[in-house]
Amino acid sequence: MFTDSVELTVSSGKGGQGCVAFRREKFVLNGGPNGGDGGKGGDIYFKCDNNTHTLSHFQRKMHIKADGGKPGEGSNCSGKSGSKKVIIVPPGTQIIDQETGDILFDMTTDGQIEKFLEGGKGGLGNTHFKSPTNQRPTYAQPGEKGETRAIKLDLKLIADIGLVGFPNVGKSTLISTVSNARPEIANYEFTTLTPKLGQVNIGDYESFVMADIPGIIGGAHEGKGLGIQFLRHIERTKILLYMVDLGNYRDLKEQIEVLKDEIASFSEILGESKFAIALTRSDVIAPEELNTLVNDFIEMLGLKVTYDNEFNFDSNIPFYIQESASDELGFDRTKPYLIAPISSATHKNIDALKHALFNLVQTDR
Repeated sequence: MFTDSVELTVSSGKGGQGCVAFRREKFVLNGGPNGGDGGKGGDIYFKCDNNTHTLSHFQRKMHIKADGGKPGEGSNCSGKSGSKKVIIVPPGTQIIDQETGDILFDMTTDGQIEKFLEGGKGGLGNTHFKSPTNQRPTYAQPGEKGETRAIKLDLKLIADIGLVGFPNVGKSTLISTVSNARPEIANYEFTTLTPKLGQVNIGDYESFVMADIPGIIGGAHEGKGLGIQFLRHIERTKILLYMVDLGNYRDLKEQIEVLKDEIASFSEILGESKFAIALTRSDVIAPEELNTLVNDFIEMLGLKVTYDNEFNFDSNIPFYIQESASDELGFDRTKPYLIAPISSATHKNIDALKHALFNLVQTDR
């Protein structure tokens, strides 16, 4: 089960009790105190691990505790320190203080380790309290208590490309076609109930990560539909691929305007992200009608059809690529990088789309 938010109580270990002991040895008179110190309590750490993708393993762990330190022993033997507790979280996890709402750590890099809570100090044994006036101390220190914090773990998936579209426009089909992700695919709305990540390989040594989130409907930023629960998963995504369905009962202009309004209403930063537009299900439209639809859509956005075809898009179908996307002038975020009709079913323009998106990802990197 996919879980992206959990609340936990976390406690570091208590320090061990100091020991009260006296040296007792044949032929040694007045051996004196020799109680050892208690061990230090275990610390709490957070570690980011790429092999973890959800917070579901925390569902039944309401209170996570580190081990306490062992008590000291005679002959000045110190107690063993408590083992540290390392809490494994997936990349993109934020550790948030429940009381203040402050973000304590943002775990974004594989292998990142952060110390969260310090274990309690071990108590001193009675050997520390001997003096000329007190040669037989009969007391030792108790160990210090560990720290306890109430926290919330929030997971925001990290991806290069985030897919945005109405329900059942082909997002899951596209990500299953171009990547190693295998989401459920069916011919009804809201098939996708949880976000999915997929790695898109470009050749043998290059790749990028694509995220598929549940479909967005009008009013999603106000809580309608499923999209609002997962829109935060594309907050870390710097590039959005809007998927507009050529076969939908909504016209193309309405689809892109509603989607962009919902994204901008949810987050101003996301609303200003780099973006591209894929016109899906081009295989269900007759070629003449397809050309007219794509031409009209590109012109409606105030753009011109592209003729310079560096990514091998089908030259029989109109498309658009922003010319200044990779030059020194930079990227015009008010315009899409790309507008191209695709078909995941027939693989029409799929390879060209992959390479064009990878080029866009490289400009961002």
